[in-house]
Amino acid sequence: MLTGVLHNQILAILFSAREPVKLSQLEMIFSDVEPGNLQSVLDELMSGFNSMQKALEIRRIAGGYRITSLPEQHEILMDYLKSKPSARLTQAALETLAVIAYKQPVTGPEISGIRSVKGSSTLKTLLEKKLIEIRGRKKVIGRPILYGTSQEFLVHFGLNDLSELPSLEEFEEIISDGVLVPPDGATGERSGRPSREVLREVKKVEF
Repeated sequence: MLTGVLHNQILAILFSAREPVKLSQLEMIFSDVEPGNLQSVLDELMSGFNSMQKALEIRRIAGGYRITSLPEQHEILMDYLKSKPSARLTQAALETLAVIAYKQPVTGPEISGIRSVKGSSTLKTLLEKKLIEIRGRKKVIGRPILYGTSQEFLVHFGLNDLSELPSLEEFEEIISDGVLVPPDGATGERSGRPSREVLREVKKVEF
């Protein structure tokens, strides 16, 4: 299944790519292959690669294809990530990201209202990490900036789209662990509320 030249060329691309690889990109690279045949080869590669081992899988993420770890390996990967001081987002950053992810588009004052603390430095950090993006301005007095999650957010969380967001209870576990892939340079800003209370507010607040 994985001995074909085209299979292995695509696998090498997926392994090397830092972003999800879109089918349209593969069609440009393999212009001599019929698009329908290329999709079939990609489907065969996914099926064969995913069935031959229990560590990694090729899956659709953010509209493209990427090699990711399987859920059963996440615990050991968490242990590994915790061993790397640079591989953390602060609790404040995770809380802010949760508010934005589940309430987007949302303004800075609305985020601060849920977290009971101003978080301009955290917003700046999340923008620098490209985990969030500006979605325009809200049509109210002062026209505050609206924030939403970015494609980079989907990539880091291994999501194809926002419909695959974990439940707030699962996100609470992520905040408890305090671990995400991207390094974070935010200050040690703390929430005005415990993280669980912040998430309870996320559940009930409507804008």
